[in-house]
Order: sequence, then structure tokens, then C-alpha cells
Amino acid sequence: MAKSKEEWKVYKNVFSEFSLRTIFKLSSEGHFEELESPILMGKEANIFTARSKNGTVIVKIYRLENCNFNKMYEYIAADPRYNRLPRQKRNIIFSWTQREFKNLMIAREAIRVPTSITFKNNIIVMEMIGDGISPAPMVKDGRPKDPKDFLLRVVDNVIRLWKKGLVHGDLSEFNILNKDEEPVFIDFSQATYSKGLKSRELLIRDVNNLRRFFKKLMPLSKVDKILKKIELN
Repeated sequence: MAKSKEEWKVYKNVFSEFSLRTIFKLSSEGHFEELESPILMGKEANIFTARSKNGTVIVKIYRLENCNFNKMYEYIAADPRYNRLPRQKRNIIFSWTQREFKNLMIAREAIRVPTSITFKNNIIVMEMIGDGISPAPMVKDGRPKDPKDFLLRVVDNVIRLWKKGLVHGDLSEFNILNKDEEPVFIDFSQATYSKGLKSRELLIRDVNNLRRFFKKLMPLSKVDKILKKIELN
């Protein structure tokens, strides 16, 4: 049963009044009943698990006050879907949220990502990747048992995503989950069309991040041999 508006005020020191109203609206629409555990309390977003009638979901809440507005605008301004967007802070944050939702919808046609359920204003509700109770670990915490095989799967996902028309743009051990030794990409807020002006630059950054992390788990020569499957020229 969804909480009342008064009950949501327990979070008044965590969220802005506007975010609280949006949380209440999404809850009253039946997308989740109540927030449960914080997964990440970041500079730009707070991420919670939430109980719903269909199980546990993820609720990602972008901060309205402390987010890096200039970085968001830089990415959105290069996105043809938003090239006429006024440079107004709240509109940019709302569009950033919508953009991540749309990117997830595109990505899911090519690789395993969390299923996006809904979004409103500065909040996205999505599938929780995990065992039904707890989220799957980030690769930084849940290191793969077979790093070579796991990296091959990651590279295959990068290629599939590129062919589908997207580059992740912020791929690292923080944005890849290890779900039963299968990589699942998360956080598509910076994902960009592969035909965009900065797409090649972002792809190179993703490759460099993968190289930096996986060389800790296996010989660098093997890492580089696998990463060469991603064509950077």
C-alpha cells in the first residue's frame, strides 16, 4: 500500500520538497510503495531500492541543487534530440533524466541493462538487477572469477551497443554489475549517439577505463589483445 503524503515527509531532510512531491506522485501511481535502502548517496543523484507489488525496484533521484549542471548541459547540447533546449537548470535536469530513460530503452534492444519502468521530472524507476533482495555488485566489489571471459563479454556489449547507435561514455568498474558472472551495464546518463560529435572520444575513454581496471586482474598484454576488438580508428 502506497504511503500518504505525510508519511513521505520522513525524508524531508534528504530530498527537496519538489522531489518529495514527485516521489509521492510515482508512489501513488503504483510504481513502488516505499523506499527501502540507500545504494548510493552521490553528488548528483541518490539511488534507493524500493518495494513494489512486483518486487524490489531501483529509484534514482537526481539532485536539483547540487548536480553538475554545466556538465549535463555540455552532453545534452551535443544530443540532436535536445538541440533546442533552453539553458534553464531545472529543464536541463528533467531532460537529463528523460534522456537516461530513453538511452536505457535503446540499449536494452542490444544488451542486458536494467529495464526502465517510468520517469517523472528528476526521478527514474527501473528494474533492480540482483537476486530479488539485494542488487548485484559493481565489478569493483564483485570481481569476476574469470576476468578474461568477463572482459570478452564486456567488449561484446560495447560493440553491440555501438552498432545499435550508442556509446556508454562513462563505462568503468562502477557502472558494470557482475550478475552471476554476466556483465550488466548501468548508468546511461552520459550515453551518446555513436554518430555524435564526441562519440569516438567517449568510446576511447570507455576503453581506457576498462584497460585501467582489468590490468589489475590479468596480464596487460591479454587485456590489450581483447580491447583491440573495439575498433577505435
